[in-house]
Amino acid sequence: MSTNHYQFNVAMTCSACSGAIERVLNKLKPDVSKLDISLESQTVDVYTTLPYETILEKIQKTGKEVKSGKTL
Repeated sequence: MSTNHYQFNVAMTCSACSGAIERVLNKLKPDVSKLDISLESQTVDVYTTLPYETILEKIQKTGKEVKSGKTL
């Protein structure tokens, strides 16, 4: 199974915002192999075997606005 790299532009205002996203995505391990969240650049990079829609849905469930997303 190949690993996909998705990058989401998410409206995060503080470390609690990024922490909430980190918590929900960490629950998807081992399907999520790597996670890079940057509060400064407002990006969430996810390396996973899961479909894009699954990751998007999990991020949206935190209540944060996903401005855009792409597969890299």
